[in-house]
This record gives sequence, structure tokens and C-alpha cells, in this order.
Amino acid sequence: MKKKGIKTRSIHDGELKDKTYNGAISPLYLGTVYDYLGEEPMKYPRYFNTPNQLALSKKIASLENCENGLLFGSGIAAIFSTMFSFIQSGDHVVFQSSLYGGTINLIFKEFKKFNIDYTLVESLEPTEYEKAIKENTKIIYVETPSNPLLEIIDLQKIALIAKNHHLISMVDNTFASPINQNPHDFGIDLVVHSATKYLGGHSDILAGVVVSDDLKIKKIIESSINYGGNISELTAWMLERSIKTLPIRVKAQNENALMIAKFLDKNSKVEKVNYPGLKSHPNYDLAKSQMIGFGGMLSFVIKNEGKADLFSKNLKIIKTVGSLGGIESTITCPAKTSHSKVTREKRIKYGISDGLLRFSVGIEDYQDLEEDLNQAFKMI
Repeated sequence: MKKKGIKTRSIHDGELKDKTYNGAISPLYLGTVYDYLGEEPMKYPRYFNTPNQLALSKKIASLENCENGLLFGSGIAAIFSTMFSFIQSGDHVVFQSSLYGGTINLIFKEFKKFNIDYTLVESLEPTEYEKAIKENTKIIYVETPSNPLLEIIDLQKIALIAKNHHLISMVDNTFASPINQNPHDFGIDLVVHSATKYLGGHSDILAGVVVSDDLKIKKIIESSINYGGNISELTAWMLERSIKTLPIRVKAQNENALMIAKFLDKNSKVEKVNYPGLKSHPNYDLAKSQMIGFGGMLSFVIKNEGKADLFSKNLKIIKTVGSLGGIESTITCPAKTSHSKVTREKRIKYGISDGLLRFSVGIEDYQDLEEDLNQAFKMI
């Protein structure tokens, strides 16, 4: 049977049928307790097997071309629960150094407690990740595009290196969303998302997800039922509702972001623009080869970094909030938000200056966004 299109799958795959009233949308089952005498294992939210959880997991897995998925209460819960299902004391993990600040903080603060070793690779060259592999290495973890510098790493090469060394490859696909990139198609084993961002898309949901093959998802469940990081039923229902419009939201964000990136690239008060859709981006060709669209995320550096806050405060349409991926355009200073728990010394080392602003481009009319940026630039 021919595979359905992404918009059709976003709406119809993994939907619960309303067998009572034949409604057009999935019913919401808020129950936390179910009959334990049935033929199936007892349903319980912490076991990741209640109706709304299971249905939504199938929908997201379908969008990522995977067999199965698992939902969590946050993106970091998905990352922690997934990684710690495959590693134990004495193991080693290879990480890309340019990761989301929350992931970096998790590595720095928690790994030592469990006697887990790690290497942060300060390169996008896959051969450097292979060099970092040790006898006790279990996972190679990358993020592309990266947060907040929009760096691109070769997914196919990372996946091949992992397979050649019998390791698990894992990628944070939050910035791209399943609409712009499907890492599993390139051989990546585990794909995680902060569903708070593009999958939710309306700045009103906190959730995370991992997708993979059935065998790996079952292994993650075995550990995750002990961590208690499951999603709530109401959040699962809201997230399913949101994902139905994911393709059209992301398409509009892609289009706006490319125009914004080109506009900023010509601005005399901007030192640098980071967006994989610009031909000047060092990884443009790679991004073009493994991404369907270039995404709604970009970042740029204000030449006079001392005026970054003043610029942001003068924005009228674009909101100064800490998250991303919503239908509304938002801007944030990573040094004060996503990477605030990382020391200034390490931030500078990773290229995250106080003048760097991360811009999550929404679906507003482009001209209104450009005018808002222009008037804010005039104030600095």
C-alpha cells in the first residue's frame, strides 16, 4: 500500500476512534485506573500504555518513519529516560559539544553521580566522534540543527560509525521537527524531541517523545516506568490536536525564517546570522541533502553585544520569552535562558556570547516581522 502523505498522516495516523458517538476527533480518556482482570496488561499512565498515550505515540512514530514511540512529561525527561535505559555505571557516551543547554547541564550535573564517563566533541566532523569512542562507549549523541548555533552534522555518517562500532546513535531532532528532517531514514537509532516546541506549537504544552523500533522502545519502557516521567492524558490529547496542523505551521515558519535570515544578513548592526538555509552557512550543502526544509529557527549576533537586551526590549510583535517553536515569533538570549546554567567560560568557548539572540520565527505576516525588527534596530 502506498504510504500516505505527511499532512494526511499528521491528521489521521494514530487517532483514537470514537466508537460511542462517532465524533470526528479522538476522545479523551482521563482515567488513571483500569480493570486489571482483562486479557491485556493493566493500563496505568506510568506504564505508558493508556489509550491517548498509545495513540499519540503511533502518530509521532509514523511522522518520523519509525515503528513506535514513547511520550514523556518533558523533553529532558525523554532524553534522560532514553539514555539511562542503555547505559549504566562505568559506561561512556560521546556527545556533540554544541547541544541544548539543558542537555549539557544534565551531563555536567548528573553523570558523575552514576559514574558515567563522557566526551564532548568540539567538532562537526564525524571522524572526530569515531576517535572519541572508547571500549566502554555505548551511545553517540548529536543534535542537528543545534541549539542555538544552528550547526549541522552528517546524520548518515554518525549512524554508520555507531553501527560499525555496535553503538546506539541518538539525535535531538527538536529544531527540525519531523516535517523538516527524519533522522531514522539516515540510520539513526533513537530520535528525541522536546514536544513542547514544534510538535505542540502553541506554547501551552510541556512534553517530550522518543521514537525508534519496537525492540528499543520496549527496553526504554522497562526503565522508564521506574523514573515516573510519563505524560498526562490531557497533555497527550492536546498534543495530538496540535500535531494535526504541524505540516502547515512548519511550512509557514520555514518560509518566514528564510526571508528573515536574508534580511538580517544584510543588516549593518548584525555581526553574524546562523541559518542553514543561507548559502553562506558553512553546512548549507549538507543541510540541503538531509533536510526537507531549513526550519523556523535562526540565531544572530548583535555587533554591540551590550545592546542586545535593549534591542529585544524594543520589539513590539516579537515576544521575549525563553522557549521556541510556537506559532508566535519569539526571541531570547541563550546566555540568559537555555544556557544560563552553563558557566560563562564554557558558553564563550561554545560560541554563545551575550550578544547572541535566538529567534524562533512564527507564522505572522512577514512584512510585520521585518518592520518590528527594523524599528528595534533603530533604537540601538
